[in-house]
This record gives sequence, structure tokens and C-alpha cells, in this order.
Amino acid sequence: MTSSQFRHRAMAVATAVALAAASGTALAQSPVRIGFHAPLTGFAAADGKSALLGAELAVEQVNASGGIGGRNLELIVYDDGAKPDQGVQLANKLLSQDGVKLAISGSYSGPTRAAAPIYQTAKVPYISAYAVHPDITRAGNYVFRTSVTGEVQGRAGAKLIGELLGKKRVVVVTLNNDFGQSLAAGFKSAAKDFGIDIVTEYTYSIKDRQCGPLIASVKADNPEAIYASGYFFTAGPLVSQLRAAGVDAQVIGQEGYDSQKFIEIAGPAAEGVIITTSLDRDSKVPATADFISSFQSKKGHPVDMVAASAHTAVWVAASAMRAAGADDPAKIRDAIAATDLVASTGRISFNGLGEVRKAVQNQVVRDKGWHHHSMIDDAKLLAPPEQ
Repeated sequence: MTSSQFRHRAMAVATAVALAAASGTALAQSPVRIGFHAPLTGFAAADGKSALLGAELAVEQVNASGGIGGRNLELIVYDDGAKPDQGVQLANKLLSQDGVKLAISGSYSGPTRAAAPIYQTAKVPYISAYAVHPDITRAGNYVFRTSVTGEVQGRAGAKLIGELLGKKRVVVVTLNNDFGQSLAAGFKSAAKDFGIDIVTEYTYSIKDRQCGPLIASVKADNPEAIYASGYFFTAGPLVSQLRAAGVDAQVIGQEGYDSQKFIEIAGPAAEGVIITTSLDRDSKVPATADFISSFQSKKGHPVDMVAASAHTAVWVAASAMRAAGADDPAKIRDAIAATDLVASTGRISFNGLGEVRKAVQNQVVRDKGWHHHSMIDDAKLLAPPEQ
């Protein structure tokens, strides 16, 4: 071999080594991409955008603390408009086009429930941040939920009203969708255990903003307390109109109220309303307190349950990927199932169905803000479904 040939051969080898090293470095530094869908447009856009803000804050924190094995975490975000058919389409897109190894729903029960079987069939872990329908985790063992189900929260509402507040004559006002019906089912199943007499149950639509006939009937019932399901955009008008009509019974809501927007819509009528939820605004637990202050500082407005729930879901995903690696969905699934994590919405662990086990926080509106009222940490009462 001539010296010229040797030099050419050496250069070729050096080039190949450099390319291989560069390729390996690029692979090591490529981001870990996880799917995320939320209703960024449509009637639920405020919740979807809040969920995204919470998820984005979690990603910033994960990356600032070393990422996933030195690789940055990255969200692939899609808008589902709170529509079940979009949940299915986006699941297929995230799996086939984007090739994600894990996905998170920052959305309502409709699209989450529709998407869950798609991820189960693909054997890719899927985490529901706050959708409450019980059938979501029943899709299979790759599906998890970091918030309590509607029925569990409904049972907590019964204890809050009957035991903690000592109210016995109760009117139930149920939002006529999956969310409202699951809450009502849980409340009614536990009401007698806490000495509650359900005087009447009324239903209303997610489109209703004027509730005159319903409110007139509630006033005639003269209850001690009203257990009313709803989202901030339905509950705000409902509570405002109840107070304007002279109904002074204690109003108990749920996590759908859990937004500063409820207080803005209901105005002075919001004062004294109590809800069951996942986020304690006055918590001294570092994971919760740091999240609340960081969110307020970065986003410029008070946090809500939806943002906290999405934040928790991302941290559950990141913790599992740190433990199991980012590329094997089966190992990631097993790591999620073994989770024992203190997150912004409390200590997170899962049962065999992928349902979270945690306490319920009760928050009250005081001085135009949400504050700690009490906590329900009754393992038997709050036991999630097992099958």
C-alpha cells in the first residue's frame, strides 16, 4: 500500500468513526417525546389550555433536573376539542406517525375514554390526568389515572356534607353528562351512611346558563345543602342565580369548579362554596407549595386543579421513564404501576386497575380565592374500583 493510499484509508476510517460518534451523540441527545392531547379549542378550551400550562411547567422542571437520562423531555401536543372522535384520531396519529412510547390525556372523559382502548391495543402506556369516567382504566393494564374517579369523589362529598358539615336535608343538582352522573352515583351510594336525606335530584345540561325553573324548585325544597356538579362555566351561573333567588343553603361542588374563573363568574356568590378536589392551595408539602408558587410566578395567574393534575401526570411519566428507560413501553408501564411519588396533587400510587390511591382535598372560597377547608383521607371510603 502506497503512502497516498494509506492516507486515504486512514482518512476514510477517521471519517467513519467521526460520523458514528456524531450519530451516537445525536441519538443520546435526541429528546424523549411523549404525546399530550387536550381541548385547546371549543367549549372546554380554558381547561385544555390550563392543563397544557401545567404539563409544560412539569416538562421545564424535569429538564432542569436532568431530563430523562440526560435527554430532554418534549411534549407532542394536539387539540382534541373535547371530542371523542378526535381522541381516537389523535391516538392513532401519536402512535403511528409520531411513534410515542407514552401519552397523556389532559382532556375530558369523552376523548379520553375513546382513546384508551387504542393505546391498550398498541401496548403503550396512557395516563389520564383528570378525566373521571370509571371505564377509562377498564380499557386495560396500560391505562392509568392520576385523579380520583367521579364515584370516589362523590362519596367524599357525602362525608363532607353529612359528617364534617352536619347537613342532612340535601338537594342534588346533576350535570347531565359522564362527569355529573358519576359524581351523583358516588354521592347517592354513600348518602345514607352519613345520615343524608336526598330531598330531590334535578338535572341540567352543559349548555344551560339560565336555570330559573330549576332554582325555583330548589328554593321550594328548602334544603340545608346543595350537592351540585358542574364545570366552572356552568357552576358559576348556577351558584350566582341560586344566591340571587335567596337560596342560602350550603353549596358543595367538585373539581369542575376548581378554577379562579368560577370565582370570577359567580362573583360574591362564590364566597363560602366548598368543593372536593385534588389541589390544596394552602399546602406546606414542598411538591405542592413549590408547584403553586412556580405556576403563579411563570404564568401570572392563580393555579387550578386541571393544571395541577396535568403537572402530576407528566411527573409520573417522567419518573417512570427515569426508572425504566424511555424506549420500552412494557418496562415504562411496569414502572408506572410501581409508582410511589409525592407530586403536586399529593402522594401517588396505583392499584391493579391503574386507579390512583390518594386523599381528597376540600377547598372553600374565602376572600375571592380558594383555601384549605379540610381533608378526607378515609382509605375505605375512597377506595378506587379494582375491576
